Amino acid sequence: MSLDPSRDCPLCPRLVAFREEWRAREPDWFNAPVPVFVPRAGLGAARLLVVGLAPGVRGANRTGRAFTGDYAGDLLYATLKAFGFARGEFEARPDDTLELTEAAIVNSVRCVPPENKPVGAEINTCRRFLQPVPGEMPALRVLVTLGRIAHESAVRALGAKPSAAPFGHGATAKVGGFDVVSSYHCSRYNTNTGRLTEAMFHDVFAKARALADAA
Repeated sequence: MSLDPSRDCPLCPRLVAFREEWRAREPDWFNAPVPVFVPRAGLGAARLLVVGLAPGVRGANRTGRAFTGDYAGDLLYATLKAFGFARGEFEARPDDTLELTEAAIVNSVRCVPPENKPVGAEINTCRRFLQPVPGEMPALRVLVTLGRIAHESAVRALGAKPSAAPFGHGATAKVGGFDVVSSYHCSRYNTNTGRLTEAMFHDVFAKARALADAA
């Protein structure tokens, strides 16, 4: 199974229709399933896998790179740099100097969904592209999951039931031989409302760093 869907993946009719709508509106945007963002040295260098929900309309759907082009990337990439998982300057565009070093990033749903809300069938269908990713990462030790939907899909992709690793901000669990650390999503809504602070997010990645280094 390929790690990335084809550019014209037909599997989810609602997402296909939404994708085609945005291709007509913004023909210069990426407007396709967003691929795994991997280190320059390849997936073999990554000890951490960050699992997000889905591309934002004006974020990764526009730029073609995970968490690039909207607010969530500002906090995520600054945090990855702070804990040694990335380097360079994040300027919210795919041709900036940012590069991942010991991390890879993937969304549980690769195509942008209407209102940023994929439905259950879409999450389940797209898991076929999430499931093989850890197997292509021989150094992988830790997953950080952003939000309940991404967390539960990742746990299922690792072969377990969500009840075996309940979602909770900062919670850790052993799933399929990996340490899984869950976090509230780094969305503007969560940070503006105070549900997620920078300190809380840093705490999650401090755990991930420690777990990766101890493995």
